[in-house]
Parts: sequence; structure tokens; C-alpha cells
Amino acid sequence: MKKSVLPNPESLAYWEKTADLVDQFIDIPLNYRQSGHPGGSRSKVHMLLSLMLSGAMRWDIRDSDKRFSDKFILGCGHTIPLVYATLAVLNEALRIKYEETNDPKYLVKGGSERTLLWEDLLGFRHHGGLSGHAEATGKTSFLQTNTGPSGHGTPVAAGTAFALKRAGAGEVQVFIFEGEGGLTPGATHETLNTAWGLALDNLHFLVDWNDFGIDGHTTSSVVPGTPEDWFAPHGWRVCGTEQGSDFTSVTEVLKTLIAADEQQKRPSMAWFKTRKGRGYGKYDAASHGAPHAINSPAYWELRKAFAEKYGAKFINIDGSAPSDEKALQEEFRSNLEAVVAVMKADTELISYLADRLVEIGNSVPETLSTYRLQDRSPFDDPQFWDAESYPETLWAKPGENKANRAAMGAWGAYINALGRKQYNRPLFLAASADLSGSTNLSGFGSDWEDTKGYGWYERVGSDEGVMAPTEITEFTNAGIMAAVAGLNLSDSPKTSFDGFYGAVSTYASFSYLKYGPMRLFSQYAQDSDVKVGKVLWVGAHSGPETADDSRTHFGIFSVGVHQLFPKNHMITLHPWDYNEVPVLLAEAFKSDIPIISLFVTRPAYPIPDREKLGIPSHFAAAKGAYILRDYEEGKERGGTLYVQGTSAVHSILSLLPVLKEKQLNVKIVCVTSTELFAMQDSAYRDTIISPADRVDSTFITTQAKRTMADWVFNSLSEQYSLSSDHDDRWRSGGNLDEVLDEAHLSPEWVLKYVERFASERSERMSQLTNQLNQALGK
Repeated sequence: MKKSVLPNPESLAYWEKTADLVDQFIDIPLNYRQSGHPGGSRSKVHMLLSLMLSGAMRWDIRDSDKRFSDKFILGCGHTIPLVYATLAVLNEALRIKYEETNDPKYLVKGGSERTLLWEDLLGFRHHGGLSGHAEATGKTSFLQTNTGPSGHGTPVAAGTAFALKRAGAGEVQVFIFEGEGGLTPGATHETLNTAWGLALDNLHFLVDWNDFGIDGHTTSSVVPGTPEDWFAPHGWRVCGTEQGSDFTSVTEVLKTLIAADEQQKRPSMAWFKTRKGRGYGKYDAASHGAPHAINSPAYWELRKAFAEKYGAKFINIDGSAPSDEKALQEEFRSNLEAVVAVMKADTELISYLADRLVEIGNSVPETLSTYRLQDRSPFDDPQFWDAESYPETLWAKPGENKANRAAMGAWGAYINALGRKQYNRPLFLAASADLSGSTNLSGFGSDWEDTKGYGWYERVGSDEGVMAPTEITEFTNAGIMAAVAGLNLSDSPKTSFDGFYGAVSTYASFSYLKYGPMRLFSQYAQDSDVKVGKVLWVGAHSGPETADDSRTHFGIFSVGVHQLFPKNHMITLHPWDYNEVPVLLAEAFKSDIPIISLFVTRPAYPIPDREKLGIPSHFAAAKGAYILRDYEEGKERGGTLYVQGTSAVHSILSLLPVLKEKQLNVKIVCVTSTELFAMQDSAYRDTIISPADRVDSTFITTQAKRTMADWVFNSLSEQYSLSSDHDDRWRSGGNLDEVLDEAHLSPEWVLKYVERFASERSERMSQLTNQLNQALGK
């Protein structure tokens, strides 16, 4: 393990001047943009520079893709001006040194796309420029992931540390910056417990303890205790200093923080007592989210102090802001250039910073003897996602009673077992909120035939386990698994992914508790310039089939949370049959879409004999929609029904003889995945659902009406639909038959809806024709 290097008097002087430069690069962009967060950015400067320059963190500013470099997460994402300013100063030192020497060791890999320079500060908080909160891509790839909303960064830090340790790269450290306000969200408390349970001794919180947030009162007036009180009871190591803006004190704490012989499977926290708005002229809550008024006297006083100290040549000192936008931007640029000129004049500082950055960058190891993952990534190996090649033992036989959730567990066991056999590693890590057995997520750690499963991780298992022993930490579980999928350990991360996929489960009714981390992961995956992995988000016990637990645990409306993403960012899977689950999962994981949502139900249902029923094989589910029953040719048509959900499809199947007997000539399409269906070619889609079908259709679903919006193709569809909220009320509870009756999803009720839909076809067509004629002015 590396040791922190305390600054000698010479280097300490360089650090102090660098801090002054960073302060200027924080202040000036905020002045001209009149937006951003100066207070917390200013208070953390000594923390960040000490971490970057002391050797406590092994990182390479020239190549943030090095897989064994330490990872940095800005939990307090609003203080991103601190990171922009610091990177601008350090990269400028490299640029100047390269121009002087022409030595390629000072070049940043990836060139301008990966180098944040002072010119980039001109675009702060503008479209296409530097974001207002922390986003990890391109010029800011020093960051591990996107952060900003309070509490969202802490689970990501734990997930990153977990993935590293499980990969045998526990020597790689994870550092997260946070303020005490960011420690108050529930996600942080969840993470503190979980990180201890996972024995994450490579995880380090650095807490800026300045006692102020956005509102005027102190944090300590409403939150009791000290940082030690907040962390130590959770089993964490704690150290800190009252001198959080003193480089020597801060670096001494960092040395203690990373001492390997003290960690003993415990995560660590270091606190630094600071003043919010340090040196800015306004302090505490007032400095949180509002800079000085543009070109105000208070703003110019700070420029004059810097100019007096270093001879900087700012323009328009004490002048008001130009009213002309072009002139304002010219002043903005000129005053940034004045700071750069101070840097260029100090060749010793430039040499120190450039050479120190190269030295620290070169300390990042290329290999680790403990690393478990092979150079060969399994994720592009088609055998994992070829459902038709899966073993016969994975499929249930007709007549067996099996819950479809059990199929997800069996698939997880098989996939990780195949990973062990072929690559000596699992593909998935998994976490559930004390529900791994209930939701069958435990399958990912279970034995598959003669292949031993990986089991639980760490304190209740082994360091080769894949099941994270988390308690009821819904939000944090999602953040941890998103972070697992977001950590790319490939040596070519721009072209391939290596590491682990994540899997996380809960009751579908609690899906909203996982949305925040998934939203940020989706945004990161969209814009990241490196490949990311995938997350399986399981909504178990979905629909009214969770009858016995009553409506507090029904997943009817809340499953709609999974749809709150842009198209092509999420695939939702709705198998009704055990055997459809592996098919759908395999097909979804073939895609490039990063989040896969699977909805499975609790009760066991008989496995249908599809051949006897005359319906397609379970492999048809991969297409996203398939025909369960087509029109009888030569007979009057009654319309098309789109059916989704376990009990809805089973009710329809039980009615097939009745529909024939009653001569109800309706077409029935089983919907297993809206997104997979959209991926099919137009020829297939039109075969399943013709333009005429769209006009003459409605739906039946175990979920809420609004979740079927993609299957509403005409203005009358919803009037004839059948859903669990058919009467716009929450369902109650009872046994399965009682709740399905109340939901109108029993066969008797479904038949009534089908009969009405078919019998009123001529009226529907007349109304739709009238609507069209009115639109055409007829």
C-alpha cells in the first residue's frame, strides 16, 4: 500500500500558490456566469489538492482510463467548480511544460477531448460546456460517475469499492468528497451500514465539516453530534483535523486514512473542519449557491489581493460589467489569461506541478497480482445470451407448477455457473433488500447442477461471493449495483466493457425507492465516452398476484417508474410464463441498453402445453409481442386485444375454448416487452399488429392503465380496456382468487370485457370514423 507524502517546505509553498490559482479559477467563472456554488468549492481546495499531490491517491491526470488508478467521486456534486478549477490549473502546468520540452510524458491521452483547460471555464454552465453539477465524461473523466443530488453519490462510492474488491483489485482505493449536509439523507445511513457489512476497507469518505448548508441555520443546530458520532457507530475508522485548510494537517490525516495496517476490513472517514466560503468574502450559508454580484466591489477586492500578491494584470478592475455580451466575454477571457500569466511566470511552480503529476501518474500499477478477472471479457460471448442453446434442465415441463420468479433465479445460477466454467468468474453481482430469497435473486449465488455457486460475499460468505449481504437498503442497493455496472475494468474501456453486471431486486411496489440511482446511471451511460455495463432491475411480486400481502405490496402503479426514462435507455420485460423469463433476459442482454427491468410474480402457475394450446413456443417472447390467437378467416372480426401480465394471460388462455364456442373472433397479442418489440423489423411488427389492428384494439393488463400507454392506438382503447385499476381505486387484499376477482382479472370478468369489446365493434368503428371525418372537415 502506498503512503501519503507530507509536503516539505519547498513543496508546501508550491501547494499554497496552487491553491491561490485554484481560488481564482473558481471565482472568475462564477462571476461572469453568475451561477454556481462558491462556498463549498472554496472550502475543499486544501482537501482536494492534498489528495491529488500528496501521493495518498494514486491517479494519472494524463490517463483517467487506467483501470488500477484510485477512483474519485464528488458526492457533493454542486462543488464541481472546485474540480474544474483544479484540473484547469494542473492541466495548464502540463501544457506549458510540454510546450517547453516537447516531452510526450506531459501529454494527456485523448488530447483536447480529455483535457480540461482554462479555456473550458468560459463555457461553465452553458449548453455544450461544463455542467453545473458533476458529470463524468470526456474532460471530467477524472470523476468516476455523475453526482449532484444529495445522498446519491454515497452508494456509488460503496458500489465502486465493492466491485474493485470482488475483482481482486482491493488495493485500488475509492475516495468520496461530501459535506455534512450530504450525510443527512437516508441513503448515506444505508451506505454506512452496507459498507461495513461488505468490509470495504478500500472506501474512504472525506468530509468537509463546515456546519452550513443552504438555509441559514447551522447543521449542528438540527443534527446532533460530530463526524465521529455519525460514522464510528457504524464500524468505520474515523480521523480528522480542526485545521481543514492547512496543508500539513490535511496531509497528516490522509496518511492516517490510508494506513493499510489500521483498516482491518473497515471503511474509513476523515473529517476536515473548514469555513464555508473560505477566503471568499462571504461565508457560511450565504456562500452556498450564489456568487458575488457581477463585478461587485467584493469580487474585485479578491482580484486586487491576488494581483498585489502575484502581479496579475486584470482588466477593468473596479469597473462594472460591460453591457455588451461580446465585451463581457472578452473581459472574462482576459481575466482568466491574467491568472495563467501568473502561472507561466513561475517556471519552478510549473516544473514542480508537471513533474509531480507525472510521478504520481507513473505510480499507478499496470497489473495487480491479486486481480481475478481475465483479460478476456465474457460479456460479448454469445453463448451467455443464446437462449436456444441453454440446457434442457433450465426449462420447466408442461404441467409443472412454477412461479416465473423462480426462473429468474435459475437463469442467474446458470449464467454465473457458465461464467465460472468458461472464464473462472461470475458475470453478475447482486443485492436485494433482505429479499434475496423471496425475490429469487439469490439464484445468482446458487449452485447450478454440479457447479458450485459463489454464494454470499464477505462477512457472511467469502471474498469470492457475489451476493451482497445488504439489509433493507433499497435506494443504496440500486446505487451500489449501478456503480458495479459503471466500473469498467477493461484495458480498452472505450471499445469494450469488463468488470461485472449488477442485479438488484425488491417488490415491484417499492420500485420508486430505486429510481434515483438508476436515473443518474442512465444519464452517465448515455454520455460516457467509455463503455458501461448493465443492471438488471427486478420488480418482483409484481401485480395483484401479490394478493396475500395486500395493496401496500402490490406492484400496479409503481411499476410505471421504470418507464420514466428516454426511449432506448431501458428495456422492460413482462413474462407470464416461467419459460419466458430466460428467453427475455437473454434477448435483452444482447442489446446495448444499460438497464433491464424484469417483472415477475409470486404464485406458481401450471406450465402450459403450448403445442396443445396451439400457441407459439416460449422462444417467441424474445420478439416482445406474439400472437396467441389470430382471427378466423371468413368471419366478422371483433378487434385486437393486447394482453400483458401473468394472471391476465392465464385467464385468456383458459378462455380460448369459450371464445371459440361463443364465436368471439378476436385477435389476441401477448405483450412481453414493448422495447424488444420496437427493435423488430417492420415486417414482423406489421405481421403481429397491422395498421388495421391498431385502430381496432384495446388492452388487458395486470398493471395500471397508464403503464400501457404505448399500446393505446386509438381514442376509444382505454374505454374498453381492462386493468387492475379498472375503477380508478387501489385494490385491497385477500387470497389470489379474491383479489383477481376484485381486479376483474379472473376468467369470468375477462370474458365479460372481451364480449363487450367484440359486440360493440360496429359502434366503435362508427365513432372512430366520425372522428376522422370531423378532422377532415367532412
